[in-house]
Order: sequence, then C-alpha cells, then structure tokens
Amino acid sequence: MSASGGTKAIVAALGANLAIAVAKFVAFAFSGSSSMLAEGVHSVADSGNQALLLLGGKKARRKASEEHPFGYGRERYIYGFLVSIVLFTIGGVFALYEGYEKIAEPHELDNWYWPIGVLVFAIIAEGFSFRTAIKESDELRGQQTWSSFIRTAKAPELPVVLLEDFGALVGLVLALGGVGLTLATGDGIWDGIGTMCIGALLVLIALVLAAETKSLLLGEAAGPEQVARIREAAADGESVLGVIHMRTLHLGPEELLVAAKIAVRHDDTAAQVARAIDEAEARIRTAVPIARVIYLEPDIYSEAAAAAGEDPAATPGGPGA
Repeated sequence: MSASGGTKAIVAALGANLAIAVAKFVAFAFSGSSSMLAEGVHSVADSGNQALLLLGGKKARRKASEEHPFGYGRERYIYGFLVSIVLFTIGGVFALYEGYEKIAEPHELDNWYWPIGVLVFAIIAEGFSFRTAIKESDELRGQQTWSSFIRTAKAPELPVVLLEDFGALVGLVLALGGVGLTLATGDGIWDGIGTMCIGALLVLIALVLAAETKSLLLGEAAGPEQVARIREAAADGESVLGVIHMRTLHLGPEELLVAAKIAVRHDDTAAQVARAIDEAEARIRTAVPIARVIYLEPDIYSEAAAAAGEDPAATPGGPGA
C-alpha cells in the first residue's frame, strides 16, 4: 500500500466521522434517541481510530536505531491493533449497554425529524468515505476478493478503514430501522433493539480486526507470489545454482526481510561467491523492491541438499549443523 493512498483514505474517513459525530450528538440532544447516542459515540471512536492510524504511520517512518536496527515499520501494526481495542470497548460495548438500558426503560422519541435527517446526512457522508477507501484499495486488491484482501493485506490502514466504513453504513441502516420502527409503533423498545444490533456489529468488526492485526504483529511471511519471484531471482543457474531453503518476514507493510541458504559451486573462489551473493541480492531487490534486508548464506551444491528441499534440518548448515 502506498503511504499516500492510505493517508488519503484515512483523512477522508476522519473528516466524515467528525462531521457526522457532531450531527449525531445534536440529534440525540433533540430527540433522546439511544441509537443516535450510540452512533455518535461510534463516530467519535472511529475518529480516534483514524487519528491513531495517522500517528502510527508517522511513527513508522522513523529511521532505524541501534536499539531498533530493523526500523519502526511495525508501529503501524501496533496502532492498527489499538484501533480494534478502541472500536470494541468504546464503540461496541457502549452501544450494547445503551441498547440494554433503552430496552429496559423505553420511551418515545421527541423531534423525530432530527434523527431521520442526521441519519440520511450520515449515510451520504459515510458513503463518500467508503467510496474513497474502495477506490484506494482497488489499486492493490487486483483479482483478490474483498475478504481475501482484508485477510492478506500487509498494510493495516485500508482494511481498517474499509471495515470501519462498512460497519458505519450498516450501523446507520440499523439505526434508521430502529428509529423508523419506533415512530411507526410508538414503542421505544425498537430504538433500543437497533442500538443493541449496532453494538453487536461493532464488536464483531473489532474481533475481525484484532485477529488480522495480531497475525501481522506476530510476523507474517511474504505472499506466495513474492516468494516465487524471490526464489526465481536469487538463482541464475550459473553463479547461484539454486535456493536450498528460505525464510521471509515482514518488518513492516513495505519492508521485507529475506534470509536464504543458496547453493554455489564447490570450486568457486571466495571472490566469486561474494560476487554471486551481491548479484543475487540485486536481482531480488529488482524483482521485489520491498525486500530491503537480505541475508544470503552460501553452501556447496549437492544432490542431497537439492533433494532435501525446504527442510532446513535436512540441509547443510541447518539447525544442529
């Protein structure tokens, strides 16, 4: 994900959520709708989330230090995980509590036109934000389905904004349904039920975000296509005969570590091996530009090593060797 694309989607979502939050709280003050209060808190939580994503992006751009020699790219994952916690606690749990209170003590809505008008405005504004996130994501998604894109994306910002905006739109429809049924039946319990549904939706989205960002925090390998390109680029069939085994790890969304044991000829001189490694590193960086940290260990090519394949324990220089 390009930094500019992610930032554009985040800023669009932040602007929409701040405007919507003010409108929802005004509607709650005039109508007493618990759906409006829950949605107002939801928009405040979303605004805080976008601020966290922007802060994480800024911190991730810091230069590597002696204490953190691989840089600060994972700051974006940490702040993405914080977003899921904020969405769960402030947005989801509060909405569930407020919905329960409204169901226990329902009351009719005052000045019903306020929540209806604000909800229509909010749907338009969230739709604009969602459209921006979709447009930015399409440049990276390729032929992937949306669910696959959210599961496999290494940059957390766009999946977070996509899920937040999608949840916001569904939540607004639920709030509109709750308010509409309350007006139609005169029973305020429907407003509370709509609020409970909003809370359940937010908790579900927060759990999905937490699971995905947790995986990124633990450390994910490069995608299958990138691994294949790295393997193909590393071996030229002459100075580097093949890749005995390889490991990759994302140090950040746009920085990849590559560690591999490569096979060289038994009669190559030290100078030839050093040149082969330098050339292999250059080919890998050309094939996969985000492969910025590369460690290649040379080993003598043998039929046994080639047959062992990817198992490091069965190859020369593997664990215990």
